[in-house]
Amino acid sequence: MENRKNFFHLHLISDSTGETLISAGRAAAAQFRGSNAIEHVYPLIRSRKQVKALIEAIDREPGIVLYTIVDHQLAALVETGCHELGLPCVNVLAPIIETFQSYLGAPSRGRVGAQHVLNADYFARIEALNFTMDHDDGQAQEDYDQADVVIIGISRTSKTPTSIYLANRGIKTANLPVVPGVPLPESLLAATRPLVVGLIATTDRISQVRENRVLGNTPGYDRSDYVDRASITEELKYARALCARNNWPVIDVTRRSIEETAAAIVALRPKLR
Repeated sequence: MENRKNFFHLHLISDSTGETLISAGRAAAAQFRGSNAIEHVYPLIRSRKQVKALIEAIDREPGIVLYTIVDHQLAALVETGCHELGLPCVNVLAPIIETFQSYLGAPSRGRVGAQHVLNADYFARIEALNFTMDHDDGQAQEDYDQADVVIIGISRTSKTPTSIYLANRGIKTANLPVVPGVPLPESLLAATRPLVVGLIATTDRISQVRENRVLGNTPGYDRSDYVDRASITEELKYARALCARNNWPVIDVTRRSIEETAAAIVALRPKLR
């Protein structure tokens, strides 16, 4: 039986930032175990000269081609170039736009980078990101009632990256470390606006992550206790008890990506409102 390649070239061509393509390409590639994509990203492709250059680059390293280009003439050039090279080429947004047009009974605007327009939603995301950075790791505890979400958990439960991911979706998120023996701030207990969520993980997972972390001058932790499994188990027990006492939902992040944890938090919001 012929051995399958364990890598392939994935060419992502966009007339905007390429974020949509990168997400779509990675989501598809993740479904094929043992095959790793070597990504080639070509953002801001808006001229025939650029298309000619990228087709030459694709010819040097053939692979799958995904693209999102609004201009029909440039899109046709990409399609023709890939056809001549005998390579698969997919316009990722085409079937989605066609479905929208059919349902809405109106043509698309054909506007490059329309999802990045500087509108109210954009500025709301910037405001959420500023809020989240100001309220990272227990900072600015006096105004938790201005948050949409407050994440609590012991050290190394991915509170900060989850908070930043939520902020990029326009959700003002604060996070607070849980330390046994250190009471939660009254401002959090009195807050009525935010959804408060506890993050936990298995003892082994947290110990492993902590062992790989450079401790620096982190207050409140002794290195031996910080990675000790018995101590971590007690920390988790304390965090669970806090959440149970206050009827706050708990999410186990052991086998969840940041994106999956954030999605679980977003899903909880309407249920508790």
